Amino acid sequence: MYNTWYIIYNPISGGGNAEKKINSIQNLFINHKLKTETVRTQYPHHEEELVQKAIKKGYNKFICIGGDGTIHHIVNGIMKQNYVDTRTIKLAVIPTGTGNDWVKNYKIPINFKKAIDIILKNNSIFQDIGKLTLSQPYKEVYFNNAAGIGFDAYVVKNINQYKNLGSLAYLFAALFSFKTYNSAKFIFSLDHKKIESNLFLISLGICKYSGAGMQLTDYKNHKPGYFDVTLIKPISLFKVIINIAKLYNGRINQIKETHCSQVKDFTLMDNTVSYIQADGELIGTGDADITLITQAIQFIVP
Repeated sequence: MYNTWYIIYNPISGGGNAEKKINSIQNLFINHKLKTETVRTQYPHHEEELVQKAIKKGYNKFICIGGDGTIHHIVNGIMKQNYVDTRTIKLAVIPTGTGNDWVKNYKIPINFKKAIDIILKNNSIFQDIGKLTLSQPYKEVYFNNAAGIGFDAYVVKNINQYKNLGSLAYLFAALFSFKTYNSAKFIFSLDHKKIESNLFLISLGICKYSGAGMQLTDYKNHKPGYFDVTLIKPISLFKVIINIAKLYNGRINQIKETHCSQVKDFTLMDNTVSYIQADGELIGTGDADITLITQAIQFIVP
């Protein structure tokens, strides 16, 4: 088991992109004499179960064939198991999703042959993982990329009706969600400093991209062990449209309504209305603690 890569692929990732490529990917691994075992997800969150069973059997090297959602669920499987130290686990990604935000951060190519070349080199880094804990009902969710509260999560709630637009789904869902969304008063703490403010959204990032290529946090001076945090005050649709380039080019901090900082801990209090999302998955509403687990998993990167 120790020398075998355990491959988990999501057949519906990228509109069936993973299913179309799986045979070619497996043949490449055979040509390179890489020992693998491949399993196919059967239902939502199946990745978590597959990972935990594999770790229990002794596997410690995983390959994700899918998009951001598939990575998210594999990470949750790793973080929620109690058999081994998560830092002994390696995770590689062959991207087949529509957004592919996490792989953009590390410049992992969409071309599966080039992605496999990276796996063969077996270069790994340790990455921080976020832990989001809802109080009522109690729920723990881990995330490897970003979490959002307010408008960001409201868009995730509405995005399914735009899925046919591929990588543009988030942008269109965001623009059309404006007419039914209202900013809210948030009571929260940043590194135990209590703040009350009327806000449009709160974004916490570990990596650089979310929303299919948007940069909702100021990542330029990112430090391991910290979240990059963006608070956006109430803002008009017109103001968003004229600043839309700044949502993609890393200059979000130049929009007047934004405040960017870095924190280790975030606590959301008295939240009865605003939605919360993690890695593009709707988590729910309610009070929440968000903390960072440093150097939690090894990821294979160029």
